[in-house]
Amino acid sequence: MMRIAVGGFQHETNTFAPSKAPFAAFEQADSWPSLQKGPKLLTTFKGMNIPIAGFIDAAEARGHTLLPLVWCSATPSAHVTEEAYERVVEMLLDALGYAGDVDAVYLDLHGAMVTEHLEDGEGELLKRVRAAVGPKIPVVASLDLHANVTAEMIEYSDVLIAYRTYPHVDMAETGARAATHLEAMFSGLPRQAKVLRKIDYLIPLTAQCTLVEPSAGIYRDVAALEGAVLGNGRVSTVSFAGGFALADIRDCSPTVIAYADTEAAASEAADRIATKVNGSESAFREKLWSAHDGVAYAIANAGEGGPIILADTQDNPGAGGNGDTVGILRELIAQDAQRAALGVLFDPESAKAAAVAGEGARVRLQLGAKTGAADEEPVDDEFEVVRITDGEFLATGPFYGGSRMSLGTTARLRKGGVEIVVASRKAQCADQEMLKHTGIEPAKLGILVVKSSVHFRADFGPLAREVLVVESPGPNTADLSKLHYKHLRKGVRVMPLGKPYSG
Repeated sequence: MMRIAVGGFQHETNTFAPSKAPFAAFEQADSWPSLQKGPKLLTTFKGMNIPIAGFIDAAEARGHTLLPLVWCSATPSAHVTEEAYERVVEMLLDALGYAGDVDAVYLDLHGAMVTEHLEDGEGELLKRVRAAVGPKIPVVASLDLHANVTAEMIEYSDVLIAYRTYPHVDMAETGARAATHLEAMFSGLPRQAKVLRKIDYLIPLTAQCTLVEPSAGIYRDVAALEGAVLGNGRVSTVSFAGGFALADIRDCSPTVIAYADTEAAASEAADRIATKVNGSESAFREKLWSAHDGVAYAIANAGEGGPIILADTQDNPGAGGNGDTVGILRELIAQDAQRAALGVLFDPESAKAAAVAGEGARVRLQLGAKTGAADEEPVDDEFEVVRITDGEFLATGPFYGGSRMSLGTTARLRKGGVEIVVASRKAQCADQEMLKHTGIEPAKLGILVVKSSVHFRADFGPLAREVLVVESPGPNTADLSKLHYKHLRKGVRVMPLGKPYSG
């Protein structure tokens, strides 16, 4: 049986976002657990949809000994501070040293981490891990579907395996696939040839959803190639990472990674997927609604049988937004929307004021727009305090499912026909319990605004009569042509069918 060192370091970096990630951001619990180390790391994630949980379950089922390193994550934001990065990496490498002789290393990574001093946080981490364990010890990692995969990440690992769903309902499954691949390596799988193909256009997050085309078809082809024999070689695994286009770095782009017994087989597998992605470029463009028009449409077409959902994608905390812009909220109030709700607005100050006022009170608030993520003012109005909670609950949907969420003091407010869930900690609205724990039943709404890009579709999608992607203030820019990139590689198109970046 193997002795496998297990750890992780997760951050999705939006270099256009207003707030950086210090070490404290990795210490606290939010949508995911707080920083974990020691034996507790091996039990904290039980039952969660998270890669390290799937890896641990699969490896323990095979009887392997797991040696805990460090695992932590922070809500997507601007750059990870140099101090935070170096501190976490030092903790991880120290734990690896204390572990003694290991047969393999597994890391739960994102793949789009940018720090104050590094464009490629994961590549540097893998380089240091490789230096610590030497060239012969297998180093495997799972990656987010939105990873910006680099040549260094490929070079210093034996295999990288990315999610295949967005919403990411297969995170734990991806960790299990990494464990299966590692098992195969110790059961005689030859050292695999590696091939990386970069795609020459960026894809907005909302267009990467795997529930619809063209992504659905691309990922069917990716899965079908696993185990395929091409020429004189067998393909072990293929990944297509759609990339995280909000990272202004040279290696920002979608990528295809293929592993096979031979270079020729890996190249053919990678080229098949890259050809399909290149041929799908026009299909990755989508309609964006203004806040005014989206709300007006939803009001005119709302009815029974589930809400019309407006995705407030540009303020998505899962992509670097602060979750506190109020463009759509202002329109809901101005247009007198009924049976409408918005979640989750990040505003600790207003949540505290509502809690002090108490349930049933009416309180004047400067709601939202506190962090400067957009050029707008708070909504200055009187709100009814409907419900106050501690923000602690168990998520039940396919994305966050099994996670004990911690939103801090949370208030359910009402203004006319509009209800707002206001939390003290940032979190992407991707689980119905984020509303239900305050007493709001999403299925009974006519209009629902979620601060999310795509992950909400896993739990809210089955309820929706229709989904509109809304272009309202926030740093997760949906139309990438509006961003001022400075570091992309020349020639990459900043939108599907868009103009090439020229520097």
